Amino acid sequence: MNVEEKQDMCRFILDISDQFGTTIVLIEHDMGVVMDISDRVVVLDYGKKIGDGTPDEVRNNQDVINAYLGSGH
Repeated sequence: MNVEEKQDMCRFILDISDQFGTTIVLIEHDMGVVMDISDRVVVLDYGKKIGDGTPDEVRNNQDVINAYLGSGH
């Protein structure tokens, strides 16, 4: 998806959530999208849960950093 399509998709998801007051499960690999529209994030690494919490909590989780950014970051 290009940038405009991603923005449209995010707006649609947020609008549906607001309109119906429902939880939406989103499986996405674009971390910008995930962190921008999620209230809670669960991170899997080879099927094992390594992170769970708010976007800020997950962003600062050392296991998530090691798995996706490398331990040098």
